[in-house]
Amino acid sequence: MSNIYQSGITAAANTDALFITLNVLPHKKNNIKSQLNRAQSLIFKFQQTHAASNPHGVIAIGSEFWQDISPNSQPKELTSFPDIQSTPETPVTPVDLLLHIRSNRRDLTYLLTKEIMTLLSGYVELVEEVSCFRYLDSRDLTGFVDGTENPEGSQRANVALVKKEEDAEYANGSYIHLQRFVHNLENWQNLAVKEQEDIIGRTKQDNIEYKSEDKPLTAHVKRASAKSKDGQGLEILRHSMPYASLSEAGLLFASYCRSPINFSKMLENMMLGDGSGHTDKLMQYTKAVTGQAFFAPSISWFEQT
Repeated sequence: MSNIYQSGITAAANTDALFITLNVLPHKKNNIKSQLNRAQSLIFKFQQTHAASNPHGVIAIGSEFWQDISPNSQPKELTSFPDIQSTPETPVTPVDLLLHIRSNRRDLTYLLTKEIMTLLSGYVELVEEVSCFRYLDSRDLTGFVDGTENPEGSQRANVALVKKEEDAEYANGSYIHLQRFVHNLENWQNLAVKEQEDIIGRTKQDNIEYKSEDKPLTAHVKRASAKSKDGQGLEILRHSMPYASLSEAGLLFASYCRSPINFSKMLENMMLGDGSGHTDKLMQYTKAVTGQAFFAPSISWFEQT
């Protein structure tokens, strides 16, 4: 039995991803874990066969489903998605399972997802499927580079993975928060570039962050940062990617972290602001339509009967 983490938690970004949310059929709740273990084996074999395209998969359990799949044990910090009473609204839309499948080839991302879904057929029902892609040089559809502050190298694991001393039973797992945002690109594109830059807090073309004294209090980069009680910056590992069709476009925001507190504080800073009415102005041009919390356990958890 191996207590290694799921490789998709920390691996470098890919060019393509599918985010699949699922609910487990009521009469299959007692059997789903063994199927998920088979899915993990399938992911591993797929990685060996198609290593050149760097495929990865993460299987995560929804916060509300843990009581069903593991009634006697759960990660120490597991909580529901933050229910923040704000305007605009941040909806809470719990589901049972998340599949985060990614690679550097669209066909392989689809193929791996299809094989997993065939394995889970008769056990789950599809809630939502979001097909994501790298846009230009890792930009959001707003035109700004996304994920600039993401940790790199060994720091990715340090930020994203639960440590043994924090929760021995669930070490090498990760807390995930997912939100699908729908952008109002028509309104956004009607803004002058300088107006857009002031809303984000970075320059658009060359991705240079404003100096601290030049950032508006409502700038996204200011509001989307958070600090601990001792003044240390709180990090998350983002796996966010754009999605788009001719009728709808936006961002699938995905946060991975060793503690759910980091994301919760960032969300509060964005939506509730600083207590003086300074909230994230970017939220005037995009809308969250989902909000879900998960935990992605280590490989060994799936192997346990």
